[in-house]
Amino acid sequence: MPDTSATEAIGQIPLTFTDWRPLRHVEDPLHKDLSAVARIGDSLFVACDETASLERLRRLEDGSFGDHQHFVLDALVDLPASPAGEMDIEGLCEAEDFLWVVGSHARKRSKPKPDEADHSQALQNMVEIEREPNRYFLGRIPLVEAAGLFTPARSDGERQAAWLKLGKKQSALEHWLAADPHLGPFLKIPAKENGLDVEGLAVRGNRVWLGLRGPVLRGHAVVLDLELRSKASLRLKARRVDGERRYRKHLLDTRGLGIRDMRFEGDDLLLLVRPTMSLEGPAFVLRWRHAAHDNGSGVIAPERVETVAELPYRLHVDHPEGLDLWPEAGAGALLIIYDAPAPERTDPDTFTVRADVICPRRA
Repeated sequence: MPDTSATEAIGQIPLTFTDWRPLRHVEDPLHKDLSAVARIGDSLFVACDETASLERLRRLEDGSFGDHQHFVLDALVDLPASPAGEMDIEGLCEAEDFLWVVGSHARKRSKPKPDEADHSQALQNMVEIEREPNRYFLGRIPLVEAAGLFTPARSDGERQAAWLKLGKKQSALEHWLAADPHLGPFLKIPAKENGLDVEGLAVRGNRVWLGLRGPVLRGHAVVLDLELRSKASLRLKARRVDGERRYRKHLLDTRGLGIRDMRFEGDDLLLLVRPTMSLEGPAFVLRWRHAAHDNGSGVIAPERVETVAELPYRLHVDHPEGLDLWPEAGAGALLIIYDAPAPERTDPDTFTVRADVICPRRA
């Protein structure tokens, strides 16, 4: 992954939200805490990692996105911890008129508060590692189109929402990974400590690729590759594709960076990568050439992983979290959304944040 000069934005897209302060458990306004994005025509779906909901914005005449609509996921799928439980949505992807959604599948440790008076109690609180059942969601939701706008629905004729089996103690994916010699030891480690953390999502047909923020193994990020089918009403099941395993496992040399989002461009898979732990550091867009044709587990040859963009690095702000194709800005153009957006990127009075459009270099 050779060094390259930072890629400048060729434009910005304003995203305007409704004031959602009624969501009392969300510390920041939605526009300051975006974690995933998916574009379908004039509809832009985004998610906040502190809610169990989807946010849809509509393309307006001036090219911005607004007319915010809020969809509670508990009305579309069955969540084990109800809509009040944090879902930690980290990936969205549209494929064949379904919106795919993935939670982080990650555990978390309590964070000490700077003004906490009882330091010994703060230390004790950090012992607990929490597993929140809603975080283990992986599934798809039908999209219904009307007048060019897409709306998620629990069912649309024969098309139904469906997901991998969830449980209050273990999900299907956890069960499959428990015996994995590379990933099994990381299942109970918190996300921000190099534990298991799903953040990237890409879908083509019945194949679903999951990009892991962590663990990173000797500088290599991990992509899981599953083939999912409908098993019964509301249920998805993964085929055995790698011996007895229900997933393929691809390792890519990312120089120690974890995957934050993914998107197919042709047969190539674009990966947004940045530090896996709670560190400030650079972010890149990488291209995994011909990823769609890799049908076996293994380490990807380094020459097949190229740096196509280095995103501008800023301390404490503008953390890239999601990407999608933006073809109207030119071949290869991408939309980048940010967590912790810089103040000049936002308008707090109108609940607006500006996403970047970049044009990565092409080979």
